[in-house]
This record gives sequence, C-alpha cells and structure tokens, in this order.
Amino acid sequence: MKIKYWLLVTYLLVMLIPLGALYGLYVSINAYYQDKNIEEYFKTWSQVTELKELLDDPTLYSSRQGFSEIEALTSNQLMITLYSPNGKVYYSSNPLGSYSNFEAKSTLYKNLYELKQNYETFVYKEPVYEDTAIKGVYKITLARTEWTEEINSKTALVVGSLIVILLLLYGAVVYFLNRRLNRPAKQLIEQMRLFAKGESTTILAIRKDELGELMASFQMMQQEIVATRDKLDSEQRQKEFMIASLSHDLKTPLTSIQAYSESLLAGKLSEQDQQEYLQIIYGKSDYMKQLLDDLMMFTLLQSKSYEMELVEVDGAEFFEMLLGDYEQISVDMGFNATTSIQLQNDYLVNPKQLMRVVDNLVSNAWTYTNPGGNISIAVFEREHIPQKWEPLNNYFTNKGLYLVIENSGATLSKEQCKKMFEPLHQLDESRSNIGQRGAGLGLSIAKQIIEKHNGEIQAISHKNQTAIILWLPTKEPKL
Repeated sequence: MKIKYWLLVTYLLVMLIPLGALYGLYVSINAYYQDKNIEEYFKTWSQVTELKELLDDPTLYSSRQGFSEIEALTSNQLMITLYSPNGKVYYSSNPLGSYSNFEAKSTLYKNLYELKQNYETFVYKEPVYEDTAIKGVYKITLARTEWTEEINSKTALVVGSLIVILLLLYGAVVYFLNRRLNRPAKQLIEQMRLFAKGESTTILAIRKDELGELMASFQMMQQEIVATRDKLDSEQRQKEFMIASLSHDLKTPLTSIQAYSESLLAGKLSEQDQQEYLQIIYGKSDYMKQLLDDLMMFTLLQSKSYEMELVEVDGAEFFEMLLGDYEQISVDMGFNATTSIQLQNDYLVNPKQLMRVVDNLVSNAWTYTNPGGNISIAVFEREHIPQKWEPLNNYFTNKGLYLVIENSGATLSKEQCKKMFEPLHQLDESRSNIGQRGAGLGLSIAKQIIEKHNGEIQAISHKNQTAIILWLPTKEPKL
C-alpha cells in the first residue's frame, strides 16, 4: 500500500474511533433511557403519591411546626422542602447539599403539578390549600441513583475502552510507522552514506510504496553513477595510454629527424646522401603531422558539442569521384583490385570526413594485404546487392547504401573484429612497423565519423578474407 493511503487510513481511524465511541455511548444511554424511562417514571410517581397524602396537611406549613414525621421519611435518595406562600423555607431535609432559606416566587410556582425529570433527580412541586387560600408549597426531590450509576458505569466503560483502543491504535501506528518509514529511511540513509564513502552497498528490498520508489531511484542512480565512474576511469586510462603511445610514436621519428639533421649540419655528406636524408626527414615529419592530425580529429569527435555538417549529394556521382583512384593505385602497389558502384539515391554526407574514412579503410587494407593479394571495393544499395556479396546477405538488411572494403590476409577472430575500432588498437601488438602503420586511431576515427552520419560500421572475417562493412541511411524525402 502506498504510504499516503496508509497514512490517510490511519488518520481516518484515529478520527473515527473516538466518534464511534461517543456515538456508542449515546446509543447505549439512549437505549437504557428508553428502557427505564416509563418504569422509573411510574415507580417515582407512586412514591410521590404516597408522600402527597402526608404533605397535603396545611398544619405543616408553619415555622413553629415540628417535622419529625417528615424527617423519618427522608434519606439520601429523598429530599422534602416546605415553603411558605411567599417562598420562605419552613423545612428542608437537604441531603444533597445546602439551600438558601428563601426561593423566588417565579421559581417556586414554576412547573407545579409536573413530575420534572432531570439528569440526576425527579422533582415534583404542588401547592397546599386551606379554605381556597394557598397555605404553602412542598417540593419532593427524588435522586435517580440507579440511573446515574448505570450511566456513569457505561460512560466509564466506554471511556476506558476508548483509551485502551486509542493506546493500541497509537501503538500500532508507531510500530508500523517505524517499520514502514523510519527503518527503511535509516537503511536508505546508511546506503547513501556508504556509497558516498565509496564502500560496498547492499541491494535494498523491493517495496511497493513511495519509499520503495525512492529506493529504486537511488539504486538506479547508483548504477548510473557507477557506470559513469567506470566509463570515466576507462576514458582516463585510455587517455593516459594514448598519451604514452603517441609520445612513443612521436619520439621515434623525432629521434630520426634529429639524427639526420645533425648529419646534414655536419656538411660531410655527398649531394645524393643529402637528398636521401632530406627525403627521410620529410617522410618522418609527414608521419608526425598525420599522428597529430589524427589526434586532433579524434579529440574533436569526442566532444559532444561537435556537430558534423552534412550536405546532400547524388550517391552514384559522389562515390564515383570518391573511389575512382583507389583501384589503379592498388594495382600499382601490386594488388589485384576491383571496384564497383551501384547507387540510385541521394545521401547526406560530409564529403571531407567521408573521404578521410575511405582513405583510412583502404590504407588499412593495403597495410594488411600481402603483395599479390586481393582488394575489393564495392558500394551498393540493399535492393541491388552484387552477386559477389550475396553470401553476406544477412549483413545487408537496412535501407540505404553499403560500402564494403575487403582484403585477403589472415583470418581474424570475432573479438579482433570488434576490438579493431577501439582507439590505439593494432593487430601488430609488437608495434615493430609503427612508422608504416600509424598510431591506431584511424579505424576509431572512421567509426565515430560514420556514427555522426547516423550510420554503422562493422568488420567480419572468414577464410582469409576480412571485410569492413559501412552503412549509411538513405536521405528521407521532404514532406
């Protein structure tokens, strides 16, 4: 049950139980009153009738008269008072308290001949005549002892029961309040304190109330913070590794440049050696420029604020221009190369960055293909898959274009195919050919650029053939 509903029910119980008890007391007293009223009335009237025979004697209403006979009739349950016509008290047994010696006529002559029922007493007043003149007034007061005792008993029982019920209710409220609120809240606070200190925490019990939602939100937040923390730690380690790797990659050509520059400055080299050294220095410096350019692009793509500008191009025309030279260059480098383009739709691309992607992918294929090996480049749409690529039909399921660059060489494992897009990952772990193969950022940069195009990139390898498959979505028509 939700805490708000539980508190509402508890509040209603605390409010309704006292009202119910008061209503029960009222019903009980009223039922008792109905049962006793007529019986008590006639019993009292019978007593009054017996006393009237004695009190109707006019001779009693004199200050000099003795009242021993009347005193014998009075008790704690019966009080008799005799008045003169003008309200002076001749006699009063007064067992219930002291009375004044005089009563006003307006009060004395009110409710005559009427058995007046009050909460604690019955009162009857009647004048006494002598020769048509009022000789005096008598008042009979009968205590309703049984009635008051029963009412007080019922009241005490109801009040006592109400107190017991309220104590039990408040005890239950305190117990459940501690169980449903205090204890879970303390557990949550303790888990927060442990998490803030970096210590291990336990999984809190699942609850179906607001506090349970808060606990679930805390655990979700905790998981997100841990995941973010792990990601930041991983990125930090990656950055540290990147700095160390790039420092090593830059140090090697820089050392070569320094050594060849010193030889040139010595002035003892032939003109042919000087040209050869200058060519080496240029190559090393170009390699360093490539490393720094890759690092700058990688850092730029990591920024969440970086938005890549895309322009609309004709697919066939753009990729004819983009891929036109790679086949001949591959042949000139000693590879068997083929290129095919089958496109009909328009696409949104960043020409400069997509050129960088293709150049990285083709350069990577050149690097890992032995002389005389095969390099195939194809770009096509899902509706027009070339026969050569039909065995890979399961990889071409989305609407859009697919760029496939395949090269022959060693067969890679699925783990290697997955890891090759990670920063600084190289198949040649010994890094013995680092000067020719770069720093390992090319494929990671290519992956991020394709993702900026809302596309996907993956690698597959089978039977000494490795293919990079790149997908870009078709430009949606304007409505």
